Amino acid sequence: MMRALWTAASGMQAQQLNVDNISNNLANVNTSGFKKSRVDFQDVIYQTLKSPGASAEQSTQIPTGLSVGLGVRPVATQKIFTQGNMQQTNNALDLVIEGDGFFQVSLPDGTVAYTRDGAFKRDSQGNMVTSDGILLQPAITIPSEAKEINIGTDGTVSYKVAGQSDIQQAGKIELVRFANPAGLSPLGRNLFQQTDASGEATNDGVGTIQQGWLEMSNVQVVEEMVSMIVAQRAYETNSKAIQASDQMLEQAANLRR
Repeated sequence: MMRALWTAASGMQAQQLNVDNISNNLANVNTSGFKKSRVDFQDVIYQTLKSPGASAEQSTQIPTGLSVGLGVRPVATQKIFTQGNMQQTNNALDLVIEGDGFFQVSLPDGTVAYTRDGAFKRDSQGNMVTSDGILLQPAITIPSEAKEINIGTDGTVSYKVAGQSDIQQAGKIELVRFANPAGLSPLGRNLFQQTDASGEATNDGVGTIQQGWLEMSNVQVVEEMVSMIVAQRAYETNSKAIQASDQMLEQAANLRR
């Protein structure tokens, strides 16, 4: 069987995964705090027909050798943590991180997850939560009678109560960062989880918080459309290679003496 059939098939499978990834990026173009992904590929093993450096004759060496590649494989989907565009909302509980860092939230099972989505709300108890009701960590509670909620660039949350001039402190939002954020495991719902590859969470070198703004997705529609066209053409080209291999096999099978 011709190698080209299986080699081209691996190329089609790789480009299918590439288009799947691009589709997910485009689907989340309006998702707050979303970070686009990129698929990384590698060539697979080579079939060596003649090794480089082997002896051709008694006093000569083969300079380059002869080998045939056997296709491609996807090896990683990497999250790109560049800063997304900022959109002003004037909502007191909408927060954006300028620079590196993640908000910390406490999942129902007690584990900590991390997010760039700063669209926070207050639940019935006055706790700051995500759109899914997941508690911010450390917990910040703002009473229902609070007015003029202010969140400083360092994360300090303060407010005034109607009829009082004193400023009350509700707590401080603590940001964390990772040595390798691309190593975080995506959980969906704009959340990430720490892994061995990401390293430990640290609060050194984190960015600042801006109130009344949201970070939008860092997906660039034009770039994704161009990538999709390239992937589509690569898929078509690999399918043409399969057709050409099939025709060559057909001709070989129909040889007559």
